[in-house]
Amino acid sequence: MSRKIAWLRASYWAGAVADLGIGILTLVPSRMGETEFRYPMGLAAAVMFAWVLLLIWADRRPLERRGILLPTIFVILGLLSAGFFAVASGIFPIARIVPTSILGAALIALMGFSYMNARNVD
Repeated sequence: MSRKIAWLRASYWAGAVADLGIGILTLVPSRMGETEFRYPMGLAAAVMFAWVLLLIWADRRPLERRGILLPTIFVILGLLSAGFFAVASGIFPIARIVPTSILGAALIALMGFSYMNARNVD
């Protein structure tokens, strides 16, 4: 049981740290690009910071709140899809999304494993 909780906690904290880093990066003016991108990037940062708090909240009761991992995986998939769309549209070179894609895939694997591992615990 304690190993299952440890996997859940690792998932929550890995996600929280990643969201915090991405939230900070979206507020860096040189990354925010054109003026028309600044407002939506600021909105994205606010959501990222809120998700950090959600994951830390889930860590306080890891088993009871393990369901938070499912929408978190969905959000990561959405972020990855947006990156792939940006590359396909010619907005970014593929090299720009490779690191975040690797991170996203690793987080999905970790969170998916942790959720499935703790699914039948109560």
